[in-house]
Amino acid sequence: MPEQLPPLQTLRAFEATGRRLSMTLAAQELHLTHGAVSRQIKALEDHLGVQLFRRMTRRIELTEAGVSFFGAVTRLLSELAREAENIRRRNDETRLVVNSGVSFASKWLTSRLHKLMARYPDLAVHLEVTDAVLDFATGHVDVALRYGNGQYPFAAAERIMNETVSPVCAPDYRDRMGGLRSPSELAKCQLIHEIGMNTTWERWFSMMELPYPRTRGAGYSLGSMSIEAAIRGEGVALGRSVLVAEDLAAGRLVALFPQARLDVEWGYDLVYRIGNQDHPKVRAFRNWIADEVREFTSANFSR
Repeated sequence: MPEQLPPLQTLRAFEATGRRLSMTLAAQELHLTHGAVSRQIKALEDHLGVQLFRRMTRRIELTEAGVSFFGAVTRLLSELAREAENIRRRNDETRLVVNSGVSFASKWLTSRLHKLMARYPDLAVHLEVTDAVLDFATGHVDVALRYGNGQYPFAAAERIMNETVSPVCAPDYRDRMGGLRSPSELAKCQLIHEIGMNTTWERWFSMMELPYPRTRGAGYSLGSMSIEAAIRGEGVALGRSVLVAEDLAAGRLVALFPQARLDVEWGYDLVYRIGNQDHPKVRAFRNWIADEVREFTSANFSR
């Protein structure tokens, strides 16, 4: 009966001590103090009503009852650990950990994930959002969506979308600035910058063969933040085509010169461990996002 079982922590202390025949070494293994291990062994002996160790001057040894109980505890703890590993393994087959950069997650991915879960109801999808560098050699992430140059340590990558940039702003801001019908009129606007982007306003004006204006708006470290600033009417952003598509469709932003698009060197990559492309849950995600990208590009960039 459950109430007759000794506490699990006392069994772990007993197993480690019996295997090493040293409370000091058992304490180091279990990250406990010598006194804590000693108290747990004493509690187990009190619970069983027998002495499990003979304490001698410089060593300890198992009593006859201790030897018999040690065999049973070792066997049962091994079986418990093996079953726990089986459960974890089964859970790993259905738990899909998706990692995404912040801007792509907020402006594109999260609004679509429900369709992945509806398509694969047996998958437990966990989304992690970070722009930190991932270690695919030792990490727990199954697939990642990254904005980059396609090169990632210890990982394979598939380019899923390229993008362009062009000026966007809120409709009200455009109207306040007199309509902004010509690229040269941007010289009088506040220009919102995405810090760290290689494709800059200076390059866009160079493409248009216009002088780079001195006016400057706020700078933001994330593409999604610069887009939100434009929606608030803070100025004109150099909108990344993938990130601004839904805001343009909803009317929160307007494209000022949609034909004046500057290509971006970086793009959106699907990243996973080398050789893992055909793992069932990775393959499921690859198939799903390929369909989503196809639908998205057809709706937004085919005309």
